[in-house]
Amino acid sequence: MAVPSVSVEPPAADASALTSVTAPARSGGGVDVRARVTELRLSAFAGHRRAGFPLGPVTLFAGRSGSGKTTALAAYEALARLGGGAPLGEVFPDPAACVPERARPDAEGRRGFRIGCTADGAEGPVRLDIAVQAEPALRIVGERLTVDGTVLLETALRDPGRRTVQAAWHTAGSAPVTRAPLPDDRLGTALLPLRVAGKTDGQRRVLAAAEQMVVALRSVFPCDPRPDWMRAPVPTGSGRLLPGCDNLADVLWRTRAECTRRHGLLVEALREGCAGPVADLIAELLSDGTVRALLDRGDGRRTELARLGDGELRYLALTLVLLTGPRVLDVDAPGEVPDALRSLTVLTDGFDRALDPAQRRTLLGTAARMGERGHVRCVGAVSDASWATGTEGVTVVHLEP
Repeated sequence: MAVPSVSVEPPAADASALTSVTAPARSGGGVDVRARVTELRLSAFAGHRRAGFPLGPVTLFAGRSGSGKTTALAAYEALARLGGGAPLGEVFPDPAACVPERARPDAEGRRGFRIGCTADGAEGPVRLDIAVQAEPALRIVGERLTVDGTVLLETALRDPGRRTVQAAWHTAGSAPVTRAPLPDDRLGTALLPLRVAGKTDGQRRVLAAAEQMVVALRSVFPCDPRPDWMRAPVPTGSGRLLPGCDNLADVLWRTRAECTRRHGLLVEALREGCAGPVADLIAELLSDGTVRALLDRGDGRRTELARLGDGELRYLALTLVLLTGPRVLDVDAPGEVPDALRSLTVLTDGFDRALDPAQRRTLLGTAARMGERGHVRCVGAVSDASWATGTEGVTVVHLEP
């Protein structure tokens, strides 16, 4: 099987650059303690083999069609869903598609794939690696959680006839490890807070590492704005933005009054990305109970979103996502964790789809500013990243089929 050629800008494209992850300093000094994924590993996943990708505050996967950009984002989203407690069958509805094409089954007909990531934060770099059997039955057959070379959790399939894996986690008490069965269709790391008492220093270390990983993975919002869905009035609802951004008008109905500062930043960005003058962005309640969004042109004229181009609508939606953060998005973020200890990551395939050069530069600048503050990170995919290469705070990962 062909191994994807990978180069990274920045840092330099060498083996250490793909695997070395350090905790970056915050702009105000000190170490960033927010839980965040800083590396994605695709050891054997679809078209990727032995691949490791560093993830910065803003990361763009770039390459031609078929180079694996969408696959990398899909693997990240899969890890995020597993971290949120989703069962394996929901996360991988077509697991055979994740198996490397030329992977041969073993003597018992088993084939699978391997993915992993590193989450940085207060506990330092925490590594998670997962081995998934796709055929003949979908199950997690191995999982490992490590910190500084110490294995804190390890699972293995001992009896194929049982729908469990044997798990062992670090104790550092009277017994060095604790062993117990865990289900083979859930991420063991996400289950540890329910199984580990935290009575010993070793157990507390396991809990801290597992919670950092889970917080980093749960704080992910996959976003693919669909302009055709954004043009029509929508019913009022929760005011939390959906991944397709089809309820954009309902969200604006809420956010315009709740956060005037961020709304002002959104309007300022729209002046750069929309044709014609923009004085305000408003939401209007209609007689049938639905709400629609309009651009206020400042001369008594208003333009419905239905009249905007696809690029303008995608630009508007992605800018709103970057500026508003998790409280306005339909994401299962860990609410029990203070904002200072977590960072939202926005995943968007086709980051620059339908955008003109000015829109994509302005949108990337917004993403870089939010990434520098540490609250919102962005991982996207583009066909050509020549326009983004060299932008401060942006990591470009070049993929070649």
